[in-house]
Amino acid sequence: MYVQELEPVAGSLGLSALVAALPLLIVLVLLGGVRMKAHLAGLIGLAAAVAVAWLAYGMPLDQTLSSGVQGAVFGLFPIMWIVVNALWIYRMTVRTRHFDILRRSFGRLSDDPRIQALVVAFCFGALLEALAGFGAPVAISAVMLVALGFDPVRAAVVALVANTAPVAFGAMGTPVVTLAQVTGLPLDSVASVVGRQTPLLALVVPLVLVWLVDGRRGLRETWIPALACGVAFAVAQFAASNYVSAQLADIGAALAGAGALVAVPHSRVPAAESVRASVLTGTRSEELDADDPRGEVVRAYAPYALIVAIFAVAQIPAVKDWLAGATQTWNWPLLDVAGPDGEPVGGNMFSLPLVSTGGTLVLFAGLATAAVLGVHARVAVREWLETVRELRFALLTVTSVLALAYVMNLSGQAATIGHFVAAAGAGLAFLSPVLGWFGVAVSGSDTSANALFGALQVTAAQQSGLSPELLAAANSSGGVLGKMISPQNLTIACAAVGLAGREGDLLRKVLPWSLGLLLVMCLIVVGQSTAVLGWMLP
Repeated sequence: MYVQELEPVAGSLGLSALVAALPLLIVLVLLGGVRMKAHLAGLIGLAAAVAVAWLAYGMPLDQTLSSGVQGAVFGLFPIMWIVVNALWIYRMTVRTRHFDILRRSFGRLSDDPRIQALVVAFCFGALLEALAGFGAPVAISAVMLVALGFDPVRAAVVALVANTAPVAFGAMGTPVVTLAQVTGLPLDSVASVVGRQTPLLALVVPLVLVWLVDGRRGLRETWIPALACGVAFAVAQFAASNYVSAQLADIGAALAGAGALVAVPHSRVPAAESVRASVLTGTRSEELDADDPRGEVVRAYAPYALIVAIFAVAQIPAVKDWLAGATQTWNWPLLDVAGPDGEPVGGNMFSLPLVSTGGTLVLFAGLATAAVLGVHARVAVREWLETVRELRFALLTVTSVLALAYVMNLSGQAATIGHFVAAAGAGLAFLSPVLGWFGVAVSGSDTSANALFGALQVTAAQQSGLSPELLAAANSSGGVLGKMISPQNLTIACAAVGLAGREGDLLRKVLPWSLGLLLVMCLIVVGQSTAVLGWMLP
């Protein structure tokens, strides 16, 4: 049995924490300073984590490598299994041109560009985040806004800022699922706390978006639909994450936000010509004037309805129990790890939820989508394989980062850093979202930031007497605000709207909003750690 040590380097917690942090520092420097590709930085960081675990912590090499393999397997299934199948559905809608029909449907909802920004970037972007994540919402929303006539820079900025509130529950809940796995906390507990933090962002972001589109005039004239959209989104995200399913949180929130916009009369008031002239300085796509048969419009919305229906059925207690029956659990080979207290750690066991996992449910929805859209089986398989090819570097990045996280967690490196960080005491609640924000800003992924820092946050919380669920959730909730400034997302936004090389311009425009909203989240977490807002927690 390997027993974790907290102070393996010269009996000093500070020196041990410095050595334990080397893999993380290497990854962050390679990504943020050297600008190395994320998958290469992840692999180098993994090698560093293995070296530290073996040489500094004395973890047997076979157990060190085995822990990394377990992390990589978890990265593939269920994490990337969800992303691949969700993006596959999107690719089929593009191939059958039903995505274009969907885009035209959004364009007809209102001719006011400020409302269009809310529908496309906030609501539909949240739906895309729910299904795929990993940059897809920014790219697709920005392209759709340009097609509606938005100036490319404005379209990119709006898409980046909108991609905040839904991120923690993106890709069918992948970030919170990962957070629960690496921290050992129950998924329902983590999701419920995140669902009491990010909805507060959703109240503000739509108001920020109409300001970005049309300044003070936009806020003055469209604050009612913007607020209605934000409130509906926030309430639905809170309700779904706390009482239904973390995987459905963003889907329900996106639909509720869009429904609120349709219901509010102010959304359908024609925009003045002066508004359209000042905002729509790009070239409007002529495709938007095409008429679509009602049946085709229904089919364009069908994939998203199918996902909601399948996940809803999967939450019925009898069905949920039946699906869970297929879960396989076993002792992971070559692992026999105990914590500093001598008790075996949960990582010695591995669970494989073959059918109940979100990725398999999305696969079922994809098969139904292929039938509804008339995609031939051969074509559907080809699209799935092409999706895997398109995500090959993302697959490598996620598996390497999760392998790194598992090595750090099981060797005791994360515990050492957590004990050291806990010295921040009361200030830890304020700094917790900042750590998540920094991780996402560098890696571009809330999933990766949760894998890297989730266990550290829990350890620090336990040492400082704060709620582990609160700080774990704060890592994810703070992380969503780093998404808009991550080099990965900035590059995706620039490439989507033809602004290659102007990432710096976009960064200067979105950084103040990222920092401002981060401060708000830090204050929320501090309040929730005290009696001031402690009543908000479950």
